[in-house]
Amino acid sequence: MDYQVIVIGSGPGGYVAAIRCAQLGMKTAIIEKYPTLGGTCLNVGCIPSKALLDSSEHFYNAGHTFEEHGIEISKPKANIAQMIKRKAGVVKANVDGIAFLMKKNKIDVHTGVGSFVDKNTIKITSSDGKTKTITGEKIIIATGSKPTPLPFAPFDKKRIISSTEALELKEIPKHLIVVGGGVIGMELGSVYARIGSKVTVVEFLDSIIPTMDGTMGKELQKATKKLGMDFYLGHKVTAIESKGKEVILKAEDKASKQIELKGDYCLVSIGRKPYTDGLGLDKVGIETERGMIPVDNHLKTKVDNIYAIGDVVRGAMLAHKAEEEGVMVAEQLAGQKPHINYLLIPGVVYTWPEVASVGYTEEQLKKDGKAYKVGSFPYKALGRARASMDLDGLVKILADKSTDEILGVHIIGARAADMIAAGVVAMEYRASAEDVARMSHAHPTYMEAVKEACLAATANRPLHM
Repeated sequence: MDYQVIVIGSGPGGYVAAIRCAQLGMKTAIIEKYPTLGGTCLNVGCIPSKALLDSSEHFYNAGHTFEEHGIEISKPKANIAQMIKRKAGVVKANVDGIAFLMKKNKIDVHTGVGSFVDKNTIKITSSDGKTKTITGEKIIIATGSKPTPLPFAPFDKKRIISSTEALELKEIPKHLIVVGGGVIGMELGSVYARIGSKVTVVEFLDSIIPTMDGTMGKELQKATKKLGMDFYLGHKVTAIESKGKEVILKAEDKASKQIELKGDYCLVSIGRKPYTDGLGLDKVGIETERGMIPVDNHLKTKVDNIYAIGDVVRGAMLAHKAEEEGVMVAEQLAGQKPHINYLLIPGVVYTWPEVASVGYTEEQLKKDGKAYKVGSFPYKALGRARASMDLDGLVKILADKSTDEILGVHIIGARAADMIAAGVVAMEYRASAEDVARMSHAHPTYMEAVKEACLAATANRPLHM
């Protein structure tokens, strides 16, 4: 064999799997269809969206909070071209970093579409049509996902757009209609709301970020309404039509009441679907189920030497989930016995305020009939939040009613994305709410809200409320 391990796809799952395999002494290759490494996350997902989120947040603060802080400037003007240029620079630095890591770890990079010839042979077709084959003892599929279009309104990439095009707009939309109030829709919707767009979110379900704890959705909706965002919840989109520079969307609520919205762009963010096009799975007898590649608890497919990780398999489509799976497969191949607790893979929405959650939601505990208790603490009672003018948000702790073990941590507020790691640590070690409440938390910090929420859950005795 040419290689001990071949990884198809260079997103976070793929490149991390390749690095870990190389660290463990395996001769490794990675195949990527695009000219740059990093997959969706680094090129058209996590990293560029965060770059724009940060830029838009700075712009919004310059126009809304600087004066209160005693900083006097003339009215700021949003330069979308410079924001996009800066975003491109951030992306380049990251993908160049991945290329460096491939060289550092002596991983061979092959550019082109990888497809199975048989279970050990992969054909690589480059963009100019040239082909070559390589062989490997073990194959890891990490080909990621693509945005899902509405069946009656395919992406035209001009006015009816996916998240990919939303990261490359040449102008600030006058009215951006967002279909889908999940993570992507709320993040990108907030970017453009901050820099001057009217943003309207149309969501089929009755709450935004519906996979997270219901309290988080309610609080985020309240916070983003302050940006001028409008919401039509419980509405089913029935038609989207692009006419020149205008997009017309029609939707209806549960009582069949019709609405019509007109905008200049429509971002469709109803989810993503596993990407397996061109893999040639039929050549090795692998069939997808609802688009996903079936795997066992060790992420092995029905073919004994082929594994699959990340967005192409079951579970949340998160970069860090894919990374953990990449490490897990690599270490299994080296004879180790790694483990992933999928309940403790955190989820984050990078709006401002940020939203972050880990563990069970209150809705899940109710459905499961689990006896629990709730402790919460608002950001507005924090000295640190008052100092930074970040008063929106709260921390919500769910704990077992009899044992006090923490079952869920849900945070909306400044720096929630960083704070959730403390919740993951606590739950990995099966801490009780009292355990966390008795730990010293530095003052003044946002993390004090976690301590106070744990005090509230333990004995309804927060100190500062």
